[in-house]
Amino acid sequence: MVLASLLQGCVQLLVLPAHVLTCLGLWDSFYKKVFPYIMAKMAPAYNHKVYKQKQALFSNLRAFAGPSGQLTLLEIGTGTGTNFQFYPPGCRLTCTDRNPNFSKFLLKSLSENQHLKLERSVVASGEDLHQIPDSSMDVVVSTLVLCSVSSIQKVLAEVLRVLRQGGAFYFLEHVAADHSSWTYFWQKVFDPLWKCFGDGCSLSRETQKELEKINFSELNLKHIYVTPYWIPSSPHIIGYAVK
Repeated sequence: MVLASLLQGCVQLLVLPAHVLTCLGLWDSFYKKVFPYIMAKMAPAYNHKVYKQKQALFSNLRAFAGPSGQLTLLEIGTGTGTNFQFYPPGCRLTCTDRNPNFSKFLLKSLSENQHLKLERSVVASGEDLHQIPDSSMDVVVSTLVLCSVSSIQKVLAEVLRVLRQGGAFYFLEHVAADHSSWTYFWQKVFDPLWKCFGDGCSLSRETQKELEKINFSELNLKHIYVTPYWIPSSPHIIGYAVK
């Protein structure tokens, strides 16, 4: 890993101007305004690549509807709302995102998915969902979010808190590759650049290990690779866990 550390140092030099701006308090405020526009351009292409996987993943959402038959769903890090098309009609939706600049894109997605009913939209990080009552959700969804949170453990603790007993947590996340692979080598090399321009996103999170530590009654998880297979973010996990 000496070579990886050396190359990583070179990458860190490339992003040094952004780090300087961060220290001056200029980068975060600027990039949080730009990032939603970048995601609005990139998200449809990603959604197209994982369309079948998402369709299969969310196909049993109705099975977790509460006694009333209506599904209450919380999405953490909703972003531009690319998952909306996969949610069942009549779903009562609560959206959260730490970046308020996503709001115009969220409203656009809602206008294109009128089969959903928006209950609330909250500006909040996944680590602190205090505005959401305990045991109030049938389903919680997180896609491409746990890679950029400051603490996966805190997010999963909040997921368990807001889920009712028997509710489910659905996830689709890119993760660290096998440590002996070239993919992992390049993940470590490009991590500083990825974090800088991915709003804190890390290429080498071992999210599956964190999910296995949490006290879910059932964990359904599988590993997939998203094309193109040579990019560092290709390894993913997908599945759902039941409280």
